[in-house]
Amino acid sequence: MSRRRALMRIAFAIAPVVALVAGCGSGADGGGDNPSIVLKVVDPGNSGPIAVGKRDGTFDAALAPLGAKIEWVNTTPGFSSMLKLFNTKELDVSGAAFSPVVGALSKDVGVRIVAVQDPAGKDQSGIIAAPGSGIRSVTDLVGKRVAVNPAAKGEYILLKALAQAGIPADKVTRVPLQQKDAASAFATGKVDAWASFLIPYQEAKANGGIEIATEQSIGSKDNSVVVFRTEVLDRYPAVAAKYLEVLQGLTAKQRANPAEFENVFEKSGPRALSGARLADAVRVDGEATVPRLPSPTDATDLNDVVNLFVDNGVISRKITADDIFYDLRSKLTPEQLAAVKVGS
Repeated sequence: MSRRRALMRIAFAIAPVVALVAGCGSGADGGGDNPSIVLKVVDPGNSGPIAVGKRDGTFDAALAPLGAKIEWVNTTPGFSSMLKLFNTKELDVSGAAFSPVVGALSKDVGVRIVAVQDPAGKDQSGIIAAPGSGIRSVTDLVGKRVAVNPAAKGEYILLKALAQAGIPADKVTRVPLQQKDAASAFATGKVDAWASFLIPYQEAKANGGIEIATEQSIGSKDNSVVVFRTEVLDRYPAVAAKYLEVLQGLTAKQRANPAEFENVFEKSGPRALSGARLADAVRVDGEATVPRLPSPTDATDLNDVVNLFVDNGVISRKITADDIFYDLRSKLTPEQLAAVKVGS
């Protein structure tokens, strides 16, 4: 074989590898105007610290020296509705809670929790009943149909409320629906009640839904978390740490100046809040807790979610803290770790 032909064969052989590196990047020398790592993050909508970071370019400015940038991904409400996007690598980062991540890992979705937030805003999620259903308490749910997003927060809230009231779970029909579909079913009377959370929950309440339980009243342990696709964490821990560092800083600012974190992009229109709902959102923003690396206490809270799901046949195997919490500490330099250790 001639030397020229041999060199051509080598060139063709390494071409796919070069393309892979160019497409994903290592971050070692990918800074500048052409970031090689694209971090796909759930679009934050019109409120919250991530929305402010998107508006002001805070994330991209911090990630650029690592050769990374953000791509904002439009999704449907609720982490459990996004699992396909994680599986197909169309999504890398999202906020969530313990329950849907437990559900995701039971289905072998490659995601892990990197940070946890201490409880806050527990009156923003719960169970609401249709005005004409006759339901005024959790005990009234017996024999009724309740929409829940399966193996996620809605199902956890309902099961937790029923357990607290001493009602066997099989006395209530759980109707598995993601948030978008559940909103329609609730509005049209196809279900009697709905275990829901955050914006869809608040909208349903504003439209006449009757609140019969909240995460606060049932003693929920389903805390908010920051979730990454595991492959991203394995390949780019420094990028994950920098994203978390920026989110921590923005959340601290949200707590200090909550009004600045509502109606971030639009002051009017369907996404904008006003009146009582705006005032309530600002109150909750002021209670926000800074995401922190997981602690032993979080493992205890996680077990509450796991055990409830196992006991009620929602998942078939126990998910442990080692399964769900990513050990970001071990992947970082002392300087990187110090930057994200706030609150840990």
